[in-house]
Amino acid sequence: MQRKILLMEDDLQLSDTIKQFLEHHQYHVLPAYDAHHARDIVYETDLDLLLLDIKVPKQSGFDLLAQLREEGNDTPAIFITSLHGVEDVSRGFDAGCDDYIRKPFALKELLVRVESQLKKRYGSREEAVNLGKALLFYPKEFRLTHEGKTVPLKGKEAKLLSLFLEHPNQLLTYETIFASLWDYDDSPSAGSLRTYIKTLRSYLGKNRIETVKNIGYRFVSQ
Repeated sequence: MQRKILLMEDDLQLSDTIKQFLEHHQYHVLPAYDAHHARDIVYETDLDLLLLDIKVPKQSGFDLLAQLREEGNDTPAIFITSLHGVEDVSRGFDAGCDDYIRKPFALKELLVRVESQLKKRYGSREEAVNLGKALLFYPKEFRLTHEGKTVPLKGKEAKLLSLFLEHPNQLLTYETIFASLWDYDDSPSAGSLRTYIKTLRSYLGKNRIETVKNIGYRFVSQ
C-alpha cells in the first residue's frame, strides 16, 4: 500500500517538482495550493504524512496545523518554508510539527526526512514477500529483488505486482487494474498493460499470471 502524503505548497512549479519526485519513490501525493483545500483533503483522506508550506493563501500553515492538532489529528507533519528565523522554527514546533525543512532544500534531503517520520510512526519497512526463484518483493517500497539485487521495475509494473499480491488467486478485471494503475485523468492503455504483464512473467514465470480471456488476469500464489 502506498503511503499518502498531503503537499500544501502554493508555488505550482515547486509543488509539481516535489510531487513528481516523491511519486517516483512510490508515494501517493495529494497537492493543495491553499489551506482550505488542504483542510478538505485532511478531512476526506486517511493520510500518512503532511508536508506544509507556511505562507499560503487562506490561512497560514502554522494556524492550520495548530487547529488540526487541537482537533486530535496526530498525522506526522513537516513544515517546508522559506522562513529561516529561530522564532519561526520555534513557532512551527509549538504548532505541532514533527520536523522543519528550510527552502531551498535538496529533494534527497526531503526524502530522508519523509522516510524518517514514516519510520517513526509505522516502524521499519515491512518484511519482504518471498516469490520463489530468489525473488523478494517489498510492498511498501514497491521494490523487487533477485538474489539481493534490485530488479528495475517501472512504477506501474511494481504497482501491478503489489496489486496481484494483495489479491492472490483472484480474478482481477481489466477495469480493476486500470483503476489501480492509472490516475483518473489518464487514459488507460491495454497495450501498456500487456507489456507490464509480459515483464512480470519474465521474472516470475509465465504460469504465475494467468490470462482470463476478455476479462482480466489472475495471479497464482505458490
